[in-house]
Amino acid sequence: MVEFKVCGITCVEDAEACISLGASAIGVNLIPESPRVVNVAVARAIARYVGDRSTVVLVVANLGTAEALDLLRFTGAGCLQLHGDEPPEAVLALLPRAYKAVRVATAEDVARAIAFPGEELLVDAKVSGKLGGTGQTADWELVKPLARMRRLTLAGGLTPENVGRAIEVVAPHRVDVASGVEIPGDPRRKDPDRLLAFSRVVKSVSPW
Repeated sequence: MVEFKVCGITCVEDAEACISLGASAIGVNLIPESPRVVNVAVARAIARYVGDRSTVVLVVANLGTAEALDLLRFTGAGCLQLHGDEPPEAVLALLPRAYKAVRVATAEDVARAIAFPGEELLVDAKVSGKLGGTGQTADWELVKPLARMRRLTLAGGLTPENVGRAIEVVAPHRVDVASGVEIPGDPRRKDPDRLLAFSRVVKSVSPW
C-alpha cells in the first residue's frame, strides 16, 4: 500500500489526528519563511508526543551538517527533509537520516534529482521563489520514472480529490500532503474531514 505523510504539522492535536488515520510520517516545518513554521521547542514536543508511532520529519533548508545533526539530537525527530539548495555531498553527509526534496518542472530537474544520493527522494512542484508548500501540482508524467528508481515521495498540490489519480500515474512509495488538507484560510491547522478523505483515497487506490 502507498504510504502517506502529512506535512506542516504545528501541534500535537493534529499530529494525533494524522497518526490515528495511519500516516507513516509527519512533517514539522522549521523553515522561517513558511506559514507553517514552528520553533525547535514545538518540534521537540511534537516528536516526543509521537514517539515511535510515526516518523517525525523535520523540514529544513540550507543547514550545515553539524547544525542539522544537532537538530535531530535535540528534537528526537526521525529524519530531515532537505528542502533548500543543498548539494549532493551535503545529503551524503547526513545519510541515512535525511533525504533531498527536489523541485521539478523540466527533464533537467529530473536528471538533477537522480544525482542526489540515498534511497529516499521527494519531488515537489517547482515555483519560482518558493521552496515548497505552494499547493501547485508537479508534472506527474515527468516524475513518473523516478518512482521506478527510488523510494519516491510525491508532493505538490495533492488533495483528496486528485491524490488517487496521482498514485495511479506515478505509483510512488509515499504521497505528501499539506495545504490540501488544511482548514480553509488557516495554513497552521488541518481539517479532520479532509484528512480522513485523503487517507481513505490513499488506502483505496493500488497503483499495481
